[in-house]
Amino acid sequence: MPLGSELRHSKTLSKAEKLYVRVFGAPINGLRIRARRALPLVRAERGEVMDAGCGTGVFTFALARRFPNATIVGADIDTEQLEDNRRVLAELGLTNVRFETTDLTRLSDEDRFDWILSVDNLEHIEDDEDALRRFRRALKPGGRLVLHVPGYERRWLFFGWSVNFDVEGHFRPGYRIEELRGKLERAGFEIEQLHATYGWIETITNN
Repeated sequence: MPLGSELRHSKTLSKAEKLYVRVFGAPINGLRIRARRALPLVRAERGEVMDAGCGTGVFTFALARRFPNATIVGADIDTEQLEDNRRVLAELGLTNVRFETTDLTRLSDEDRFDWILSVDNLEHIEDDEDALRRFRRALKPGGRLVLHVPGYERRWLFFGWSVNFDVEGHFRPGYRIEELRGKLERAGFEIEQLHATYGWIETITNN
């Protein structure tokens, strides 16, 4: 099933858009790249998983299908989007998913989740180190965070490296690896893997 094909049930899409996602999945190439890199790192056979800043729920639904014995929580602050996600969920009939209205900057859960997946959210949070500390507290002992963020610099096909472009709602264009390492360690994480995800083919296709 193509990534994001669940969005065919969304009330926000036109008939043409619904037909497209039914056949091809979510029409965002960068989303597919992130999914290919981040989703295989989550290995939640059981327990509770948070898709932090879930948006349209593309990763939430993908995780729910991969791990039917786990509970997947799509967390986001956008209540209207979550209502649409719940309508999609009702059409799909998945029983291991729920959507919760959550402000990640005020996340107060402790020792709750076995896994947290956060894809391209941290750059939207002004006090990103506080958010990481909140993620750490929300994880059970031995729990794991899978975090994806944009790089500080972007390689353009013919123009070398440049600072990543500004996006509305971003507090920073991205992160350098060593900068991110420091933030994670200060938040109390032990790092198993830390590396860039985009290769040259992905850079070309994304640009």
